[in-house]
Amino acid sequence: MGVAGEDEQKMVGPSPSKKMRRADPGLRGANGKACALEFNILARQGRARASVLRLPHYDCRTPMFMPVGTNGSVKGLTPQQLRELDCHLVLGNTYHLENRPGADIVQEFGGLHEFSKWDRAMLTDSGGFQMVSLLHLADITEEGVSFQSPTNGQSMMLTPEHSMRIQNKLGADIMMALDDVVSSVNPSRERFEEATYRTTRWFDRCLSAHERPGDQNLFPIVQGGLDRELRAISLRQLMERDDRIPGYAIGGLAGGEDKESFWNVVDWCTAALPEDKPRYVMGIGYPVDIVVCSALGADMYDCVYPTRTARFGTALVPSGTIRLPQAVMEGDDRPIDETCGCPVCKKYTRSMLHRLVGTDSHGAILVSIHNVYYMQRLMREIREAIVQQKFPEYVRRFMAQQYPEGAPGWVVNALKAAEIDL
Repeated sequence: MGVAGEDEQKMVGPSPSKKMRRADPGLRGANGKACALEFNILARQGRARASVLRLPHYDCRTPMFMPVGTNGSVKGLTPQQLRELDCHLVLGNTYHLENRPGADIVQEFGGLHEFSKWDRAMLTDSGGFQMVSLLHLADITEEGVSFQSPTNGQSMMLTPEHSMRIQNKLGADIMMALDDVVSSVNPSRERFEEATYRTTRWFDRCLSAHERPGDQNLFPIVQGGLDRELRAISLRQLMERDDRIPGYAIGGLAGGEDKESFWNVVDWCTAALPEDKPRYVMGIGYPVDIVVCSALGADMYDCVYPTRTARFGTALVPSGTIRLPQAVMEGDDRPIDETCGCPVCKKYTRSMLHRLVGTDSHGAILVSIHNVYYMQRLMREIREAIVQQKFPEYVRRFMAQQYPEGAPGWVVNALKAAEIDL
């Protein structure tokens, strides 16, 4: 279960040993300098690309979806289950890990990998997203952002330097620079302009404070809201520092903006970013969005969507989603998805899960297993289609299942920009 397809495996080679490996001093960046990341593009079709992202703890294959493990682990799933589901990288939250149990304690246990017993790759965000999610508890200044903890009321001053100290102690393969995050639906252009320039200044401070460039990678985050001019400014400023950047993230999306604006921002950024470095679109987890962004040249995604919706009984299927708590599922003896090879679909019916979801935590875990498997299967299919030079055909089949009455205009327009005609 959960292995790469035959064509992909031939190009990638065998997966690394499950035993944790130390940072490889032989890794080289795009500029040939020693670093903690190596990015090799295996195949391209149009703007889409299939790649190997070699990190200190694992050789990840992209396009890649990263489950969110806020406190270092994905809720309800064990590290062994995540390995069996073919997860390559898990995301942890810097702000929440500093609140509980604290970066010093995690460091005492040998870092986040050892603390969570996850021996593949890890990424930690900067803590900046909490400027949106905990805005009512945050005070933002040039120095940084001051948070009041929602759990104990204590305050935390998160500066670029403090974010780096925390993340260096956590020891993730990829760290995100602290950025000034503004909700994409904020009406103030002035606030977006302020955040765009501040994000670059904060990135410079993160670069200066980063103490482990030999075994941890620091990604900056392109900001600018939905404004093309501000996005261009952010891109230009960050790319002026390209010789010190192993990869780039595109932030400030998935905040309620309209889909036409969403894909345009991804289009502007992926078209401008360096071809030889990974591109990470933050907070993206809807399968349709991932297929569209991959067509536009993005490589990495993360979101709580697959596991959060699973806890409420929503399961991902090729046609979209099904709601297991609905009465129509009672007496339905089919698996969640008859084409799925996950352990849940092999053993459980919709009717059985209908009775478990909402009444037993085991039901939420089972649907989480299915949804994570679905996402990893989706990523394998995307990679294999690119390697086999059949990506446009794959996209057309995928969208036909999602939208049997015809894809919405934003999907048609986005794929046309990627030279895929539905």
